[in-house]
Amino acid sequence: MFGRGIGPLEIFLIVVVVLIIFGAGRLPEVGRGIGTAIKEFRGTIGNKDNAETTDEEKTDTADDKKSD
Repeated sequence: MFGRGIGPLEIFLIVVVVLIIFGAGRLPEVGRGIGTAIKEFRGTIGNKDNAETTDEEKTDTADDKKSD
């Protein structure tokens, strides 16, 4: 019953509810806001991965200097 995924009827109902809540005029603004939030989230995740790599490189460099 619950494992079949989202069908066309469910998507239609979601769109209708969103239009009722936000109205057709504000829909592009809401879409931009969601897109910006997703973009920032992905950027934050990417920066976190880069920061971990940088921290590891700093630790490796510090260990190399101590052994000299």
